[in-house]
Amino acid sequence: MGIIGVHLDRKATLPAAEAVIADVEAAGAPAHFFNVNAADDDKRALVCARARELLGGRPLRVLMHSLAFGTLRPFVGSDPAEQTSKAQLEMTLDVMAHSLVYWVQDLYAAGLLGRDSRVFAMTSAGGRRVWPAYGAVSAAKAALESHVRQLAVELGTAGVAVNALRAGVTDTPALRKIPGAETLLAEARRRNPGGRLTTPEDVAAAVAVLALPGAGWITGNVIGVDGGEDVTA
Repeated sequence: MGIIGVHLDRKATLPAAEAVIADVEAAGAPAHFFNVNAADDDKRALVCARARELLGGRPLRVLMHSLAFGTLRPFVGSDPAEQTSKAQLEMTLDVMAHSLVYWVQDLYAAGLLGRDSRVFAMTSAGGRRVWPAYGAVSAAKAALESHVRQLAVELGTAGVAVNALRAGVTDTPALRKIPGAETLLAEARRRNPGGRLTTPEDVAAAVAVLALPGAGWITGNVIGVDGGEDVTA
């Protein structure tokens, strides 16, 4: 598949995005990447318009929503300046959860989601578990899963499948920003029946399988991609 990517990188991290582009092109597929804020309304409209040109009116096969940007502060603290503010809570839910709805709305309106399109959103066990300073992100993941169920019902007659993927603990730059990340990683290694952490490749393999023809009847679910890690908690 060709890839239309939306990412937000400064000069220091841009080589990682460029490496992905090179990998896609080396596999013989086109890659069109946009270094813009995926949570910005105007930028989303720009990408959707360009995607329509690139696809010539054909629908997307896969929409992968994976935005990890939010506040990591406690809700309540001895110092009010260090606790989650209203603006931070609203921003976290808007970026990590509500933006899925806005992308689906715009892509559907542009004719870019249709029969046999697949929509995936990345959630985590943190959507129903408590971890210090994770409250805002946890709320966003819970909202994201609710949005997935709603979208699956509303897009059912259009033949668009919508699912959330609940990856196990994965050693990524986003996870490393969570306070106590080393404890999370160690506990996941200990608890996982497979004896290891989940990898990005595990998640990619699940997406590839769920994007195959014939898998469109799988919709409205939170699908664990964790080697059984969640059931051992």
